[in-house]
Amino acid sequence: MASLRDIKHRIASTKKTSQITKAMEMTSAAKWNRGVLNAKSFVPYMEKIQEVTTSIALGAGGVTHPMLTHRPIKKTGYIVITSDRGLAGAFNSNVIRRVHQTIQSRHKSNDEFAIIAIGRVGRDFFVKRGYNVVLDIVGLHDQPSFQDIKEITSTAVGMFADETFDELYLYYSHYISAISQQVTEKQLLPLTDISASAPHKLISYEFEPDAEAILEVLLPQYAESLIYGALLDSKASEHAARMTAMRNATDNAQELIRNYSLSYNRARQAAITQEITEIVGGAAALE
Repeated sequence: MASLRDIKHRIASTKKTSQITKAMEMTSAAKWNRGVLNAKSFVPYMEKIQEVTTSIALGAGGVTHPMLTHRPIKKTGYIVITSDRGLAGAFNSNVIRRVHQTIQSRHKSNDEFAIIAIGRVGRDFFVKRGYNVVLDIVGLHDQPSFQDIKEITSTAVGMFADETFDELYLYYSHYISAISQQVTEKQLLPLTDISASAPHKLISYEFEPDAEAILEVLLPQYAESLIYGALLDSKASEHAARMTAMRNATDNAQELIRNYSLSYNRARQAAITQEITEIVGGAAALE
């Protein structure tokens, strides 16, 4: 049985831990509010560039582009978005598990795929297991700008264009609410769902020189914006997951403190009772 001093030390250390987790929860809450705002504010841009791209690609009639065309699959690229830090519950592990299971089911050799890692946790996981991580970026700001990832997004899209990859998938945690995030798989390239996302009525645009030349510039920008939008979505999910995890940790610490306090009071009462018993026994022996 632990001594009174040990129990008192556990109470003090648990209180310090709860103070830390509470502070981390409040910090994550502030980042979460801004992260959700950033993700939502990017949606109108995404919708507009999707609308313009779809209208030009489908409205021009007979237009072709490598990013819109399937080709035989020799090598697959996976863009995996995780965080740089832990203490976010199952945020990272859910994404990593989904990618790992997909790779195991789709590929028989490491030569059939490569990974582009955004975030230290995902990068370290795949590197330790000997997977081919061809690109990675870590140390991103909690509220990243497009310029922060411009190089890696353009490189990733360029690797599809030069046929290093024949298809490119994107994995991230989609933000639903403060307590709910969903791991999402999206085929980034080729853009096979561009017709499915078309509005009911296509808008007619006047453009020059021609649809092919415009799509040559617009489609890479569209693919890059999809990656950036997923990153903003993932950041909102990360802050929400960390806020929830730290709240749960604080609640657990408070429960431990209550249990330790109860044990401390019981042990102290037992010690007092024993002292009284010894005093009474000693007094009786003197009579």
